[in-house]
Amino acid sequence: MAPPAPAGSRPAHLRPAYLALVALGGAIGTGLREAISLATPALGGFPIAIFGINVVGAFVLGALLEALALRGPDEGRRRRIRLFVGTGVLGGFTTYSALATDTALLLGDGSAAPAALYAGLTVVLGAIATWGGIALGMRWGRERQRGVAS
Repeated sequence: MAPPAPAGSRPAHLRPAYLALVALGGAIGTGLREAISLATPALGGFPIAIFGINVVGAFVLGALLEALALRGPDEGRRRRIRLFVGTGVLGGFTTYSALATDTALLLGDGSAAPAALYAGLTVVLGAIATWGGIALGMRWGRERQRGVAS
């Protein structure tokens, strides 16, 4: 029988400290999403809050992950930031389950066109926002590299 692996070699998803970072970040992101959702009423039946949350979250996640990737390997502080902010905060903040539910509710109310517009725009603008975030993350990375090289 092989000896157990050292604690440092455990996968990230099995490390209690990393799980705690994700849980704390998720609680923060979910609370922020709920506050925005409660403060922003639907616009003509269109769930504008969830739409905006998902697009903004896609942008921030693209920027964050690109900036972290350009700074080096996913370890140490970069991994903790990725898990806390990317997986935790932004995972709790964005909500594609609410997108699906809101789309189904719009369809159930006989609002097929608004449902299709909502779902389609969220996906398309989310993809564009992610690309924009990645472009911004690349710019941050280049500026940082120039600053380090100076």
